[in-house]
Amino acid sequence: MPAQTLQYIYRWDRQGRRGQPCDVLIRTKAMNSCLVKFADGYTMVTSRNAIMKNPQHPSFRIQLRNSK
Repeated sequence: MPAQTLQYIYRWDRQGRRGQPCDVLIRTKAMNSCLVKFADGYTMVTSRNAIMKNPQHPSFRIQLRNSK
């Protein structure tokens, strides 16, 4: 999985993953948590506050154009 295709960036410094691209596999509303998967296949459950949109992902640019 190339890093540019992953939709989110992990923001927190947990398990040495800060700044790494990841993708959300499952989101929950009750605990505001999600299951994320990194480019190397590592998965973890974390808070949704720990992730942000990847500005290099193609969908990010489309959202910016449409938000005007």
